[in-house]
Amino acid sequence: MALSTPQIQRFLLTKLHKRCSTSSKSKTINRNKTINIFSAVTNNRRSRCYSAIAIDAPSSLTDSPPIRWGSVSLQGPREEMEDDIVLRPNSLQGFSFAAVFDGHGGFASVQFLRDELYKECYEALQGGLLLLGKDFKAVEEAIKQAFAKADTSLLKWLEMKGEEEDESGATATAIFLGDNKLLISHIGDSSVVLCRSGKPELLTSPHRPYGSNKASLQEIKRIREAGGWIVNGRICGDIAVSRAFGDIRFKTKKNEMLRKGVQEGRWTEKFISRVQFNNDLVVARPDIYQVALGSDAEFVVLASDGLWDYMSSSDAVSFVREQLRKHGNTQLACESLAQVVLDQRTQDNVSIIIADLGKTDWKNVPLQKQNVIFELVQAVATVGIVSVGIWFSSQLSL
Repeated sequence: MALSTPQIQRFLLTKLHKRCSTSSKSKTINRNKTINIFSAVTNNRRSRCYSAIAIDAPSSLTDSPPIRWGSVSLQGPREEMEDDIVLRPNSLQGFSFAAVFDGHGGFASVQFLRDELYKECYEALQGGLLLLGKDFKAVEEAIKQAFAKADTSLLKWLEMKGEEEDESGATATAIFLGDNKLLISHIGDSSVVLCRSGKPELLTSPHRPYGSNKASLQEIKRIREAGGWIVNGRICGDIAVSRAFGDIRFKTKKNEMLRKGVQEGRWTEKFISRVQFNNDLVVARPDIYQVALGSDAEFVVLASDGLWDYMSSSDAVSFVREQLRKHGNTQLACESLAQVVLDQRTQDNVSIIIADLGKTDWKNVPLQKQNVIFELVQAVATVGIVSVGIWFSSQLSL
C-alpha cells in the first residue's frame, strides 16, 4: 500500500536512520515556494530509509503555472543507502535544478557531490544566464566543464581520505527545467522519461558496458581502446557502469588496481604485464540533451535504476498519469510509484523525482482506455499462429 504524506509523518516517531532527518521541516521561501521534508525508517528485518521532499514552486518569474515537484528516496534490501537526491527549484534564473545520485562502494562520493555538482554548474552557467540564451553549444560546454571540475575535486578529496574510500563512486543525472525547455546532463544508469500527451519519451541511455544497443557498444569500444577489458558486463570484472564520478581506481590509480588484483588472485603478474592503459576506464563525461516542452508536455520522471530495472518507462508513465488524474498530488504519486517497486521485491535502493509541468488539467483528463481493437487483432494473430503450428506439426507426423 502506498504511503501517504500523513503516514510518513507518523513514521517520524520511530527510531531514525543515521542519515535520515530527525524532524519534519516546513520552510516558506519567497512567500510562494514551500518545501516540506519528511524522513523516517522502519525497524523491520532490514532498516529502510524513507525520505520525501514535496515542493510547489513557480517555474519562472512569469505568470505561467507552477511546476509541482515530488521526490522520494527509499532504501531497499541493501545494507547501505547510497542514493540521494537534490532539488533546487527556480534557482537558475527561472530554471530549476534536480539531480539523482546513485552511489556504489560507499556513500562518500554522493555525499561530496550533493553540493559540489550544483555549485560547479551554477558557476559554469553564470548563475543560469546561459540557460536563458539560445546558444546550446555554450550551455553544453559549460555543463561538461562543471562535471569535469566536480570529478577532479572529488578525486582529490578521495585521495586525501585514503584507501578506505578508493571504491567509492557515483552516477549522476541532472536536469535543468524551465517553462518551455528541459536540459539533461547524464552519466550512469539513472534515466529521465518525459510524458507527452500520455506517451513516454525515454530521454537517456544507460552507460553500461554490455548489450547490443548503440550506447553500450560505444562504451565497450571506448573502454577497450583505453586498455581495459570487460568480463560479464563489468569493467575488469568489477564495475557495471562505465561513466561515473569518483571510482579512483579506474582513473588515477589504475596501476594500483592491477597490483591489488594480483594480490587478491584475480589475475597474474604475466597478465598485467601485457596491460597498457591509454586513458581512464570510467569517465565523468556527460551526455547532454535539450528538449522543447510544448503544451503537450505533462510531467518528467527522473529516477535511479532501482526503478527502471523493475518497471518499464511505459508502465511508470501510465502509473503516474493515472495517479495525477485521480488526485493531482505529485508527491503522493511519487511515493506510490516507489512503493510499487518495493512491492515487486526490488534488490536496489530507489530514488525518484517527478515534476508536474503544470500544463495539464488533470481533473479533466479521461481514463486511459485499453485499445480493444488492437488487443483483438493481437488475439486473432496469436490464435492463427498457434493453429498454423498445430497443422504444421500434424503434417510432419504423417
